[in-house]
Amino acid sequence: MKRTLITGITGQDGSYLAESLLSEGHEVHGLVRQASLMQRSRLDSLPSCSAARAEGRLKLHYADLTDSSSLQWLVRQVKPGEIYHLAGQSHVKVSFDLPEYTAETTGLGTLRLLEAMRQNVPEARFFLAATSEIFGEPSESPQSETTPVNPINPYAAAKLYALNLVRVYRKAYGLFACAGILFNHESPRRGENYVTRKIARGAARIAKGLERELHLGTLTPRRDWGWAPDTVEGMRAVLGAGRPDDYVLATGETHSVGEFCALAFEAVGLDYRDHVVLDPEYARPVDITETRGDAGKAARELGWRPRTPFPELVRRMVEAERAALEERAPAD
Repeated sequence: MKRTLITGITGQDGSYLAESLLSEGHEVHGLVRQASLMQRSRLDSLPSCSAARAEGRLKLHYADLTDSSSLQWLVRQVKPGEIYHLAGQSHVKVSFDLPEYTAETTGLGTLRLLEAMRQNVPEARFFLAATSEIFGEPSESPQSETTPVNPINPYAAAKLYALNLVRVYRKAYGLFACAGILFNHESPRRGENYVTRKIARGAARIAKGLERELHLGTLTPRRDWGWAPDTVEGMRAVLGAGRPDDYVLATGETHSVGEFCALAFEAVGLDYRDHVVLDPEYARPVDITETRGDAGKAARELGWRPRTPFPELVRRMVEAERAALEERAPAD
C-alpha cells in the first residue's frame, strides 16, 4: 500500500487528490493546522474520505508550515513514499495584506518540508504546486517552462522562491523533487473568496432572489482557467514520471472575468450586466492582464491533456451552487 502525505489536504486540490489516491488503495495522510474552529467540510462531505477514515486509510495530523519541528515529527512518523505540497497562503489579494505570513507559509514552509524529507525520507518523491503567477506580466504568450519569470505580488514571489528551492534540492541532493506550474483551475470546491466561486455563487443566489447585485473588482483580466480534477490528474502524472522535472499544467485558452460572468449568469437565465457592480474595494493593488499556458511538454512527456471545456466548467460550478441552495431551502 502506497503511503502519501498531502499538505493542504482540506483545500480544493487536496480533497480531489485524496479522493483519487484513496480510490486506488493508497494510505493517505494529511497535514492540518491546529485551530479553535476546525474546518474540514470538503473532506467531511465526501463519502470516500469518510469511509477511508473509518478504515484507517485516511489520517489527519496536526502540524504547521511555520514550525519545522512539527514537520520533522510528521515526516518521521508517516514515512511517506510521496509528498504533495499544496498548502500555503495562496490568495493573491490576501498576500498584499499579509506578505510576511505568505512568505513564511508559502516560501519558507516549502524549505522546512524539503528539509524534513531530505533528513528523514530522501528516497520519497516530492511535488510542489507552483503557480502561473510567477510569470507576472508575461513577456511571451503562451507561457511555458522556459518563459522568463517576473512576479508582481507577494504570493508569486513566495512561490517562485519555493520553486527555486525544489530545483536546488533536486540538483544538490539528488532528490526526486518536481513541480507543476499550475494555471488557474476551478471547481465547486474552490474557496468562496476566489472570483470564480464568487461569481458562480452570486449568479445562483441572484437567480433565487436572495441577492440583487454581485460586487467585483474588475472584469478585464484574462486567465487560463481549467477544471481542478483535470489538474490533479496532471499533478499525479508529474510525480509518477520517470525522472523529476517541472511542468506547466494549463488549457492553452484564455477567458476574461467578464466572459466567466456572462456564462454563469446565462446558466441561470440572466444578463450579468444587470447585476454585476464594479467595486474598488475588491480591486488588487496590481494585477496581471492575461495568462495562457503552454502544456505541450506535459502532453509530450506525460500524456496529460485537460479534458473539460471552459463553458462546461462554468456550468458545473453554477449548478453546484444552485443544488446547494436547494438543499438548504427547507432549513431557511
